[in-house]
Amino acid sequence: MKGENDLLTLKIEGDGPIEGLTVTADAKGDVKGYVFNPSVMLPPNDKGKLDVGGALGVGVLSVIRDVGLKEPYIGQTILVTGEIAEDLTYYYATSEQTPSSVALGVLMNKDNTVRQAGGFILQLLPGASEDMISALEEKLGEVQSITKLLDEGNSPEMILEHILGEFGLEITSRIETKFDCNCTKERVEKALISIGKKEIQDMIDEGKTIEVNCHFCNKNYAITVEELKRLLEKAAG
Repeated sequence: MKGENDLLTLKIEGDGPIEGLTVTADAKGDVKGYVFNPSVMLPPNDKGKLDVGGALGVGVLSVIRDVGLKEPYIGQTILVTGEIAEDLTYYYATSEQTPSSVALGVLMNKDNTVRQAGGFILQLLPGASEDMISALEEKLGEVQSITKLLDEGNSPEMILEHILGEFGLEITSRIETKFDCNCTKERVEKALISIGKKEIQDMIDEGKTIEVNCHFCNKNYAITVEELKRLLEKAAG
């Protein structure tokens, strides 16, 4: 992302029990996301790992880029396996014609907490030689799993050196990534105004304070009847 206000959203909708997920990231490395049905528990897949493909099932991956134009750019592809790294690799190859290698992994503790999580995306620039492509493919074939490398104590820089060291690796920048939800009461009120006057009036007629939940951070916002009346005036105006 080139602009500081650019946003990238990945949305996956599938017919599996988790139903789908949405993740949004900005140019500063702030990330937020949620799954549609978080209470799904599945046995490990045949490799003994989290069965992400089984949870998502068959469906569609949408990549939405908001770069400040009137309409965001939306690219779509079918879910090939439901394993997100493989589906992103397929998306780059088919929708953006960019040869890529995407690796993602989550290693869980027995108490269902996350022990390690990480990933990488490698992309070829135009003009990459066949010799380099072959050597890189061979090197990637040696990588057993990203979480194994992390669990052995490797830093992101060490993993890059392990994969790309022989190709003249040069690290040009670093950016911290973290979970960050930018929800506010003002944004919640704007969302309520957008649902329309009739729906707001129905809430007022019930005569109760309503609670609006943020899917991303699970924060609850209480909106009183008086506040709903104010929002109705704004919606009517």
